[in-house]
Amino acid sequence: MSAGPLTLLVDNGSLAPAATLALRELAARLSLRLGQTVEPVSLLHSSGIDPVQLDGRPAELLFPFLERQRAAGRDEFVVLPLFFGPSRALTEYLPDNLTRLQEKFPALRVRCAPPLHAEGDDRLARILTAHVRAELPPDSARPVRVALVDHGSPVAAVTAVRDALARQMARLLGTDAAAVAPCSMERRPERAYDFNDPLLARLLDSPPWSESTVIVAMQFILPGRHAGPTGDVAAICRQAEASHPDLRTRLTKLVAAHPLLLEILADRWRTAAGPD
Repeated sequence: MSAGPLTLLVDNGSLAPAATLALRELAARLSLRLGQTVEPVSLLHSSGIDPVQLDGRPAELLFPFLERQRAAGRDEFVVLPLFFGPSRALTEYLPDNLTRLQEKFPALRVRCAPPLHAEGDDRLARILTAHVRAELPPDSARPVRVALVDHGSPVAAVTAVRDALARQMARLLGTDAAAVAPCSMERRPERAYDFNDPLLARLLDSPPWSESTVIVAMQFILPGRHAGPTGDVAAICRQAEASHPDLRTRLTKLVAAHPLLLEILADRWRTAAGPD
């Protein structure tokens, strides 16, 4: 590996062991792609996982990790966020805590890469579309509809990323899908957060969606409590199918399963790690 700032691949964190294990696997693939060591760390939560469930290796949280590295004499880092858009984790939690840490360690230098989505870049939509195409039933006589689902966010700019991806997917899919609709897994109840609507459960409960084959395009990067075969999204789909005999749902793979994500991450890394 070549010398330079240490790269940290950072997710929000989860108490699900599968999330940390998948983050580590993605970091290992990215290390090979960049020719640089990439360390998998989380902002929150993951340190609560029993290391026994993580092959005996505890999960790392970003700020304790930075403090230990700084104590060992390393000052320069690149933070590569696994976030689709400008969530508050990136616009508030991360910079606020970095400021406090840099007050303690003035020599500390941390460059933060931008999130995954960028205006005019359709690669995320291409990943999601490829995963949808893999789930298209052959010679289906039923209309196939696509529900692009994200977690749901209190930040309108994050939901705008979801909506932009849905528009790109509709163009890429063309006549292969009768409709492409963005939706959220969950939302805060106040009217100020109506921009998250519709919820996936309500979409699947309404005709013609409730009478169709619906491919649920998973706008989730890694498995965890929400994504994956036993996650919350899968549970919502099972409940909807139980209520609507003509509804069939098919969940796509997660974004990290597609090799094009490494290309996006490499570009974001170059943006942050390049010369000032």
